[in-house]
Amino acid sequence: MTDHADDRPWLDLELEDDFDEELEQEIDDARIPAELRALLGKRKKATLERAFYFRELLRLQSELVKLQDWVAHQGLKLVVLFEGRDSAGKGGVIKRITQRVNPRSCRVVALPAPTEREKSQWYFQRYVPHLPAAGEIVLFDRSWYNRAGVERVMGFASENQVEEFFRDVPEFERMLVRSGIVLVKYWFSITDEEQQFRFLMRIHDPIKQWKLSPMDLQSRVRWEKYTKAKEDMFARTNIAEAPWTIVEGNDKKLARLNCIAHLLSVIPYGEVPHEPVVLPERVFNPNYERATLPRELYVPDVYGPKTG
Repeated sequence: MTDHADDRPWLDLELEDDFDEELEQEIDDARIPAELRALLGKRKKATLERAFYFRELLRLQSELVKLQDWVAHQGLKLVVLFEGRDSAGKGGVIKRITQRVNPRSCRVVALPAPTEREKSQWYFQRYVPHLPAAGEIVLFDRSWYNRAGVERVMGFASENQVEEFFRDVPEFERMLVRSGIVLVKYWFSITDEEQQFRFLMRIHDPIKQWKLSPMDLQSRVRWEKYTKAKEDMFARTNIAEAPWTIVEGNDKKLARLNCIAHLLSVIPYGEVPHEPVVLPERVFNPNYERATLPRELYVPDVYGPKTG
């Protein structure tokens, strides 16, 4: 750490901070425990150069800000469902989509397991309150398709309940579309080998173990059952009004860029006219004296430059 002032232009420093924010996440992705070094050598190498990936990601994220602005300006309602194999990269894509947009009108919905009361409700009832109003974007980190996947495979739903879901969901989604909602459905797919590696990463990495639930572990045991459930789900819910789009997730960076690029293509959007923003002058009161606050109110300066 240096204690001298950085004389570079402030805009360069701000842009560098943007890169650093993404780099922190990339470093996290690259933390490989010693137990997995041998497996790492067998993995397919990344197909994108890091510099290209960063440039494209920031460009796409700037377009997402424009898209959000357009959705608000036009009063649109956008719902995006993220489904797929455990550890297939849904969370990483969601994180990059929300990283630079306004959280007030773009939110993530990740519902916990239903309560006993919710189990007695109409199945779609717990999801409906989270649907967007005009000008909003809602990203479902797993959705009502839990019934076609984990609930079916793990036996949490009866075959009658699953069959009722398949009868209802096409009409439910057509109702959403008729109401003006733009509904986008993504399925994230990875190979058996890649999922095994990512699960092992979570087992051996203390800061990633929270990502590994008992349901995730059971998904390894029931890999083929999940495959059959997915195929059945596609056959019965891939409707013209809300088709499925598959995202190949073995390469995380490619998956992120491809998914965001596709999402941007779903809604034709343009620049929203805005009045120029002018920073007003600060009101200065010559008689005001700033109070000196007690030192104990401040966060300790552990990492600041040392003097003396």
